[in-house]
Amino acid sequence: MSAVDTLGFAAAVATLPEQFTQALETAGSVDLGGLSGSEIANIAVCGMGGSGISGDVLATAGSHHLTVPVTVLKQYRAPRFVGPQTLFFAMSYSGGTEETLEATAAAIAAGAQVVAVSSGGELARLAGKAGAPVIGCPPGFMPRAALGHLATPLFVVCDRLGLLPGGTVAVEAARAQAARRRDACRPEVAGQANPARELARRIGRTFPLVWGTGALGAVAAYRWKADVNENAKAPAFWNTFPELDHNEICAFGQHGDVTRQVVTLVELRHDHEHDQLDRRVAATRAIVEETVASVLEVRAEGDGRLAQLVDLMYVGDWVSVYMALDAGVDPGPIDAIARLKDELAR
Repeated sequence: MSAVDTLGFAAAVATLPEQFTQALETAGSVDLGGLSGSEIANIAVCGMGGSGISGDVLATAGSHHLTVPVTVLKQYRAPRFVGPQTLFFAMSYSGGTEETLEATAAAIAAGAQVVAVSSGGELARLAGKAGAPVIGCPPGFMPRAALGHLATPLFVVCDRLGLLPGGTVAVEAARAQAARRRDACRPEVAGQANPARELARRIGRTFPLVWGTGALGAVAAYRWKADVNENAKAPAFWNTFPELDHNEICAFGQHGDVTRQVVTLVELRHDHEHDQLDRRVAATRAIVEETVASVLEVRAEGDGRLAQLVDLMYVGDWVSVYMALDAGVDPGPIDAIARLKDELAR
């Protein structure tokens, strides 16, 4: 493994349970200054890539208990509604993401209540200059392997402000499930079936099409797609039930002879689905299963919405690592993104 995984990416993925533990302590002790939950009417989470998906996790896993709406911003501009009644989370692990920096500067100018989550850089400086709390992440991680450090502060801060009752408890449940999943999926596992390794083997060199059920499944499916793109350096696609039944289901008609050779369908399921979704998944599979190489199902485990979402995402992390290693691809470097950033900097 070390010959292929030159940056120790798999080892970083394996630290997720400890990330939750460390981030719970950090976010629970940070001084929130003058932030007041009673004055907040909405939450905006701004970030890109591995930092930005933390906002999707909050909006989805916290939706049943959040007392105010959440908007996830993956763009340069802060919307007009961002103002003094907005709790604005500025998310950038590196602290140098240009989209996040520009939107955060606009949020500060609009008087939003800003909280920055970063390992340092320009974002920490910008927030600190404005007197905004900065929740630090330890350096040395790749953002896509730092979910625990990035997502945990959102739940803890919202809990502390009275906007998400039980947010801290939900993170603790997610940590426990991540530890169980790691024990089943890490490379050191011996003498028992490794579900992530087997899923990667069955996907092989086909392109995974990941369909998740409901809002939780949608976030997990998007994470799987990004994981395969960045870690395995391969194409992947995603969609969500029930929306895909109103469009994408029609795509498996005239080209079945092609898709059967190159597409593997992965269904992500969980315990928090609407009752009707089980029937939809079964009916949809009956329509498309003859036009794909195979259909694989992954079922979430864990106590609560966040734990099950993290579980589905974590399986995808490990599957993408094994896909990379099976193909002799280094999962760590993301040369295409580095090249793009260099071009934009010039």
